[in-house]
Amino acid sequence: MKKSSEAAYALLFARIKKLESLQTLSKHECIVQGVLDAIDANELKVHDSLPSVNMLIKELGFARETFVKAYRDLIAHGIVESKNRKGYFVISNNTSMQQKVAVVLYAYDTFQDTLVSELKANISDDIVVDLFFHHNNTETFEDIFNRINGRYTVYVVAPIENERSKELLLSISPTKLLLIDRFMDLGDDYSFVAQEFEQSALKVFSDLKPKLERYDEIVYFFRKNTAEPDALKSAFMSFLKDSNLNGRIEKKYKQGTLEKGKVYFTIHNPELYLMLKEVVQKKWVLGRDLAILAHNDDVIKEIICGGITTFSTDFARMGELAALFINTRYIIQEFVPTVLYDRQSV
Repeated sequence: MKKSSEAAYALLFARIKKLESLQTLSKHECIVQGVLDAIDANELKVHDSLPSVNMLIKELGFARETFVKAYRDLIAHGIVESKNRKGYFVISNNTSMQQKVAVVLYAYDTFQDTLVSELKANISDDIVVDLFFHHNNTETFEDIFNRINGRYTVYVVAPIENERSKELLLSISPTKLLLIDRFMDLGDDYSFVAQEFEQSALKVFSDLKPKLERYDEIVYFFRKNTAEPDALKSAFMSFLKDSNLNGRIEKKYKQGTLEKGKVYFTIHNPELYLMLKEVVQKKWVLGRDLAILAHNDDVIKEIICGGITTFSTDFARMGELAALFINTRYIIQEFVPTVLYDRQSV
């Protein structure tokens, strides 16, 4: 151990013992406050190591669980991080202990609102949550990153699938970053709560096959270079090949081009609503004259035009898991299941 570390540890032990002697704080609170006071006094600086749990037990005699809980609280507030086999380190001098969470998503939509609402409902009211949207644009993503990096205790980010975004995200400590909605492999130490697209979509198409067989063709409106996952396109093409059903991909819907006897699939809500407008104007009946399939369920799709068949992940569950990460900083690595909502439109 370096002499500078020995001196810093001695000062820290003295602070904790003094706080304990006042008998106004619990042992766990003495440890947390001792570390915060040492940072405020510049006795502990960013990147400095903290005493190991075994060292604290030997010096102060508290139970192991007490030290673990104290360090866990400091981690949860973005003051300290744990590095595998290296120990605990100071990563912030924001000793006010107020948590600020940056949530960076693709774009605002009703299902994203569900995610954020559930996240907020499951964390303390005094935690600040700021929203940002990158619209699947790398320059926008980098601009947001440069503005927020180092200013928040937790980052909840929907990643863009390219190397530049990955490079930026890897600069954030694993204890402070949760990938949301989309999966990106940053290594075993990083947390994610994401959708799985290809196999889930393939299962949905297969489950709907008895209904889809009633129609002449399936048309999927797929836009390249957007937030639309390529995995959905792969699942669609695999399904057509395996099922021997007729289908094709078009870039986008053009008003007035819907035809009877066909299934139309889109994941873009504005496009969906324009198609529904055309169906209503032509006085056609969904599920009889033609079919429409959508992605990402919400209450509007549940009630409009008798109900739109959708498949969707559970965004409320995503929000709950994001809150769990914010509250505990435990590693979470979970794919949230996709659910088919089979309604009248197919």
